[in-house]
Amino acid sequence: MKGHGLLDGKIVVVTAAAGTGIGSAVARRALEEGASVVLSDRHERRLAETAAELGELGAVQPIACDVTDEGQVGDLITGAVSRFGRIDVLVNNAGLGGTRSVLEMTDEEWSRVLDVTLTGTFRCTRAALRQFADQGGGGAIVNNASVVGWRAQAGQAHYAAAKAGVMALTRCSALDAAGYGVRINAVAPSLARHPFLAKVTSEDLLRELEQREAFGRAAQPWEVANVMIFLASDYAGYLTGEVVSVSSQHP
Repeated sequence: MKGHGLLDGKIVVVTAAAGTGIGSAVARRALEEGASVVLSDRHERRLAETAAELGELGAVQPIACDVTDEGQVGDLITGAVSRFGRIDVLVNNAGLGGTRSVLEMTDEEWSRVLDVTLTGTFRCTRAALRQFADQGGGGAIVNNASVVGWRAQAGQAHYAAAKAGVMALTRCSALDAAGYGVRINAVAPSLARHPFLAKVTSEDLLRELEQREAFGRAAQPWEVANVMIFLASDYAGYLTGEVVSVSSQHP
């Protein structure tokens, strides 16, 4: 996609950016908009492959990171600063889902989804905010939430609770960050089609969810990424603490 210089010269860190989902789409769009990008993921092989592919578009630094590990999150931010001298944008994309009735859900399943999706977002936000403060302020954080943080869906209690938490974290942390000139916003996609989603979701359910969309289809990852790029850019300079729905879903 042809860029418009929305992120010229900025350093963008993207978590869970390997593979073919929203994270890699955000990284690609950031590069097309003139940014240098730090790609992060816990899957080192996929991370290396994605970095090699996207490296043709601009400066890319891969750094392996598991967002459930505070030390690795710290290493991600310090590694980004070591490579590029600073960071300007953090995109919190890491999340973990699954389908399980509350009646059958184990403590371990609940805790794992919350740890990756909500607490991981908190860990990365905290580390980035401390770095932004050390740099003298300024910067942007964009979180990936979900419409299930608003809307009920069977089998998604853990994921919905985590994404609703991401929305609340976005609103509250935005107030904590405002004094440092840092903006924090989130997107809430309804359904974005990519190969990993197809592996963890039945085709019947995907078709049912697509039928709920006004356009009769899922979003492509780049369509969600475009909104995240806007929120990361100076065009959203007066926007903070907001959750933007990226959805054509109707009741």
